[in-house]
Amino acid sequence: MANDKEIISDLKGLVNILNDGKEGYESAAETTDNPELKALFAKYSAQRAVYAQELKSHIATHGGESTNEEGGVLGALHRTWIDIKQALSSKEDTAILEAVSTGEKAALEKFDTALGDYEEHADHIELLRKQRAGIAEALADIESYQIV
Repeated sequence: MANDKEIISDLKGLVNILNDGKEGYESAAETTDNPELKALFAKYSAQRAVYAQELKSHIATHGGESTNEEGGVLGALHRTWIDIKQALSSKEDTAILEAVSTGEKAALEKFDTALGDYEEHADHIELLRKQRAGIAEALADIESYQIV
């Protein structure tokens, strides 16, 4: 395909976002003392790892490779923000949930951008839709979680 380089670049960007999410959830799980939140964050961290691996397979289909197991610079900044908010907040878990929610919204924006270019991503559009739905579900779970 003529657009393989752009497709690979787009997918690598999504892999970075997914790895950011994986690491963000790991950081959030380490920060909270709430066992229920730890389990929730671990679940979504594992989900992001699976999603990243699925996209890496599609990158290979287009003649590229992604060896990235970590997020990008913005993800590192977001994880730092989780640490800062946690340190400054009297309601730690609420701050963590807000930070995770922000990260998920950013991920949804990136997926929406890729999904908007249907022709370029036609061979993996269903995978992107499935992953976007999983991220949206995680966001809904996070936003509905009530701290007692």
